Amino acid sequence: MNSVSVDEICLLSHLKCPECGTEYNASIINTVCTNPDCRSTLYACYDLHNGLSKDILIGRPANMWRYKELLPVIDEKNIVTLGEGFTPIIPIENLKNFTTGNQVFWKDESGNPTGSFKARGISAAVSKAKELGINILAIPTAGNAGGALAAYAARAGIKAVVYMPRLTPKVFKDECLLYGAQVVEIDGSISDCGKLINEHASLNNWFQLSTLKEPYRLEGKKTMGFEIAEQFNWKLPDMILYPTGGGTGLLGIWKAFDEMEQLGWIDNNRPRMISVQSASCDGIVKAFHAGKTESDFTDGGFTIANGLRVPKPYADKLILKVLRESNGDAISITDNEMNSAIKELARNEGMLIAPEGAALWQAFKQLKATNRIQPGETVLLINTGSGYKYLENIEIG
Repeated sequence: MNSVSVDEICLLSHLKCPECGTEYNASIINTVCTNPDCRSTLYACYDLHNGLSKDILIGRPANMWRYKELLPVIDEKNIVTLGEGFTPIIPIENLKNFTTGNQVFWKDESGNPTGSFKARGISAAVSKAKELGINILAIPTAGNAGGALAAYAARAGIKAVVYMPRLTPKVFKDECLLYGAQVVEIDGSISDCGKLINEHASLNNWFQLSTLKEPYRLEGKKTMGFEIAEQFNWKLPDMILYPTGGGTGLLGIWKAFDEMEQLGWIDNNRPRMISVQSASCDGIVKAFHAGKTESDFTDGGFTIANGLRVPKPYADKLILKVLRESNGDAISITDNEMNSAIKELARNEGMLIAPEGAALWQAFKQLKATNRIQPGETVLLINTGSGYKYLENIEIG
């Protein structure tokens, strides 16, 4: 078998629909599966039978592009980066009374450019858009994705148009404006933003970066999975808790595990994936426990975790499939519980995490109290962003 040169970049071969199996040419612009009975997210596929060794990572920069062969940019000069990725793994230090018998860690995404994990997906998507010659990008956002797009589009010299709910904290709007994006505020949820931007995009010839309605944000998010494996010395945790709005990161992490297993970088032992949602918007939780293969539209209104207010994720079928394949679970958390967790973690661990991340701490405690975490198991919680951007939503006292 021929080995791959360290200097060779991108093993991307084609795009494929994970639901109906239709394949697409990755060298042209694509959105979702064109099969009218499917319309699924498309997955990027790579040549994984080429002898690519994880030794290529030795000495590479500590950012997500260290995995460049398994990311979708063909020509390295099109990479648009601000240093995103390779975020730290931080152990629970002072709240060990809740973690007795288990090793519990945070993967803290708050140090990414623009303060959240959205930087990963947007870096990959904007890089590929640049490579494909796209010059106007539009996105519906609950906050963090809009700020990330505004920043990376500015870096790439591409125009950004951002639609966000009017109830989004002001800091998210201000950062988009500072980066030079066009910001449109909408009365309603991210779903309402998505419907409107869909109409306006076709009229104005904008390319949409809506969650899982194009193939490449998923590719940036999957680098969390590569990093988790590398940072845990190629032995995955027993359980991963993930805050689920659109679910791109959960699907991306699972995709990364599959790719690494095919490459021989890890074995077939996978973590149980736990989806955590806001109690006001918990369609995945309800569908999972009802044994359904897709979720119903569920929107109970405002939640302090802006990123969890996604009434019906576009890839709900794929999310539910991963939860079941991994023997996982799904849990909903109230705003009051999130607010309590934010303060508990800040005052005991010195971490000011996003409400979405705080929901995971409460979910962990529930799982532990009901013996759904076994003694000796390693648990990873993924904090998706910085709590500093949510101060407007958080009760401080």
